[in-house]
Amino acid sequence: MVTKRSSSARRRRSPAVSRGTGVLCAAAVAGALLTGCGSDDKDRGASTGAGEEAAAPATSAPASATESGENLTEDQAERKDLVPKAKVGYDKALRTAVAAVPKSMPVSIELKGPPDSPRWDAEVATDDGTEHTVRVDAVTGKAGQTRAKDDQDADDKRQLADWLKKATVTAPQAAKTATDKKKGTVTSIELDDTDQGVPKWSVDVVTSDDWKKTTYDIDATNRKVLREHVDRD
Repeated sequence: MVTKRSSSARRRRSPAVSRGTGVLCAAAVAGALLTGCGSDDKDRGASTGAGEEAAAPATSAPASATESGENLTEDQAERKDLVPKAKVGYDKALRTAVAAVPKSMPVSIELKGPPDSPRWDAEVATDDGTEHTVRVDAVTGKAGQTRAKDDQDADDKRQLADWLKKATVTAPQAAKTATDKKKGTVTSIELDDTDQGVPKWSVDVVTSDDWKKTTYDIDATNRKVLREHVDRD
């Protein structure tokens, strides 16, 4: 259409030409059109080829180890395998352990493996500081056989009895203080004392986004957080 409008304009400005000349002009125009069409086809072919390459699904680069969650330390990998397998939480396991030893109080509890047979290893003690170990199945919540510790001497019992008497903060209260600071799964609680002789609870919290463990030392008399430590191993 552009070519016709141009030819019409040229005819209005110039005198008529001979028939021979007109034939030559027509041939030239036809040749130009054919050449133009060939170029267009080539261009379209090149363009289509590029389009097809662009449309072809790109091969995604493999996710990095960090993105896929595989770049974990040995300890983190162990936590990742073990923690989700525990269907019974520390709180229920601790109650079960205390119930297994009459008139006892919790001293410690820790989640252990292997992942296909997770368990809670608990320690409870009576008022005189005599300590007992209780193993609780972390899947069924059932307690195994209890056993009195045979490596305690009189001083050990006296010291533990003193801690239990001074510890007005319970293990569940200490665990809640820790999980209020860091959302995660409690995998260990242990009664100990500070350098000043004040009893404290050490609580381990594992986060499921990175499988790191954070330990909180909590004053067993007032629930103050004495220390926070992230284990990056």
